[in-house]
Amino acid sequence: MAAPINDTHDASLRSWVDSANEPGCDFPIQNLPYGVFHHEDEDEDDARVGVAIGDMILDLSVIADAGLLEDVDADDEEDIEEDVSAPMLNLLMCSEPARWSALRRRISELLSDGNDELCGDASLMEDALIPMSEAVMVMPAEVGDYTDFYASIHHATNVGSMFRPDNPLLPNYKWIPIGYHGRSSTLAVSGTPVRRPLGQTKADDADPVYGPCKLLDYEMEVGAFVGRGNERGEIIPIDEAEDHLFGLCLVNDWSARDMQKWEYQPLGPFLAKSFLTTLSPWVVTMEALAPFRVASLPRESGDPAPLEYLSSKEDREFGGVDLTVEVYLSSERMRAEGMEPVRLSSGNFRHMYWTVAQMLTHHASNGCSMDPGDLFASGTVSGPEKGNRGCLLELTWRGSEPIELPTGETRKFLADGDEITMKGFCERDGYRRIGFGFCSGVVLPSVMATV
Repeated sequence: MAAPINDTHDASLRSWVDSANEPGCDFPIQNLPYGVFHHEDEDEDDARVGVAIGDMILDLSVIADAGLLEDVDADDEEDIEEDVSAPMLNLLMCSEPARWSALRRRISELLSDGNDELCGDASLMEDALIPMSEAVMVMPAEVGDYTDFYASIHHATNVGSMFRPDNPLLPNYKWIPIGYHGRSSTLAVSGTPVRRPLGQTKADDADPVYGPCKLLDYEMEVGAFVGRGNERGEIIPIDEAEDHLFGLCLVNDWSARDMQKWEYQPLGPFLAKSFLTTLSPWVVTMEALAPFRVASLPRESGDPAPLEYLSSKEDREFGGVDLTVEVYLSSERMRAEGMEPVRLSSGNFRHMYWTVAQMLTHHASNGCSMDPGDLFASGTVSGPEKGNRGCLLELTWRGSEPIELPTGETRKFLADGDEITMKGFCERDGYRRIGFGFCSGVVLPSVMATV
């Protein structure tokens, strides 16, 4: 069941952290996303759980040590202290939705204007609030397994049209959420550079060669973290799927298109996808997203209805998320000349053919066990208009329609030195806008082995 709207979403709520009240702030008190961080003067071994509020991070281990979270676990307050002091979110993800909600409510209370339990103690407040500018974000969870879906019918149709113009969608697309198992070892947090991958490619009129990827691309995706898992052999019913979802983040599924073209048949993506996948550091909880839930994408006339295990009234009415996602590019030359990044596209997650609940339910429908911290991504988020296309393969139509940058440079695919930055936000009349922060990475040149 999708999380309900409650008083933590009240647009009139203000925080005593002034930056959280500024218009356009990604992290107002109505958001409260989770991340894992350490101070710039500390080692990664010192990482712990924090909550974003304005341009600050609330260190949950500090307020737990001070006894300010005791009401969350009245029967055993040590549990919550252990969960929020861990160097990952996995322990917290194991909890029930009611406990997540109780912690969110308590954090909202402590940060609300007029509550002096924290801000009334100058020493405690100094220890508990860390400027984001002084923090280093690390991976929010230990991801045991990672799966990438292909849930945008607009993306699937566009890509299919390039290679199969007479039959862009394969017969299974409208029946089943398509996905492949990715490589969790190459997931990395925003800010990690992406090294242009080496691999095997083949031109149409030549033998295969090994060397640097020439057609490097990004894919604007949304990731979902699993909270409570399921035992091997058990399923996750569609009406219970939301209770197993902890939150969403932004994902850049970097892709080597020339490598992908040569290797993807007959078993699908492999080395063209496994060199790096970038995640935004903040996980926006499903409860924070409650005001922005919308109906799932209506099926067009003639489309098959989802099979019963993928169908529920609630998912049809509230399975979508009204989440705007944007992609920006800044070339090395643009940065040298002090130019602002250029926006390449703006799409919306509500246009996905399959919902996050359907993706999770289908993933577990064969008895596959899902564990806390497992991640699945949506596939490229694209929409019906050209400006909604979430990758360069679509935007430039395989390079036939290059993009011109403010410097006069053109791009069919990414060049070394290019920086891709992804942003996401939700907004609706009567509620505060909430954001996802940034998901960014700079392309570095390949390094060939020398003999």
